[in-house]
Amino acid sequence: MPKLTRPCGGINFDVIKAAQHTAAPALLLSHGFGATSAMFAPNVPTLATHRDVITWDLRGHGGSESPANPDCYSAAHALGDMQALLDTLGVTRAVLGGHSLGGYLSLSLALANPDRAAGLILIGTGPGFRKDDARDAWNQRARATADRLSEQGVAALGDSSELHGDVRADVQGLVLAARGTLTQRDAHVIDGLPRVLVPALVIVGENDKNFLAAADYMAGKIPAARKVVIPAAGHAPNVDQPERVNAEMTAFLAGLS
Repeated sequence: MPKLTRPCGGINFDVIKAAQHTAAPALLLSHGFGATSAMFAPNVPTLATHRDVITWDLRGHGGSESPANPDCYSAAHALGDMQALLDTLGVTRAVLGGHSLGGYLSLSLALANPDRAAGLILIGTGPGFRKDDARDAWNQRARATADRLSEQGVAALGDSSELHGDVRADVQGLVLAARGTLTQRDAHVIDGLPRVLVPALVIVGENDKNFLAAADYMAGKIPAARKVVIPAAGHAPNVDQPERVNAEMTAFLAGLS
């Protein structure tokens, strides 16, 4: 996979060219915390039939570099990586798709730079928190995850279906990402949902108890959103039930075209 040169270290990415020539906007897929771009392997071949698909590894994950500077792991740096990747590839507007943390970052980018978003696909995603105490509780859990990673290594991530054996053996990048990228500072995303004017597909697994209410909330607040609950699926329905999710995403993308 090629590398994008960035001030905080190289970012691993891949571009899967459309199987058929098309003018449809590219799809940028961003994975969740602890996973890598490999989590989209069951989806990319289908999605790349009619459009280019871009996958990448967040800083500290997969094949991307893991600098020692904690400042490199802010959400702002991640959004900068996403925009720099689109710029490098000559992509003016893209459909922004993401799982969990990757979905949150996609929402953030759509709000910060709406001209770059042609649509949104949000998988197992939450919009953040309006109340300070709820956000503080989330951040405490993120820091506890960082502590467990420091003590146990990648075993602390568990065995969720989106996790693959290609997670970095050196977990220091994941520790810093948990303390930086995964934590939240304010309510700008959840407050901004009514300003997301592009079509959005909200996908959640029926067994993903922690994100069912979040999916309902986003579908109710984003003006052009549609929610799909995937049966017999957990936090990563695109991995648990790829054929069903691929069909939903393909229909959504065809509607954009």
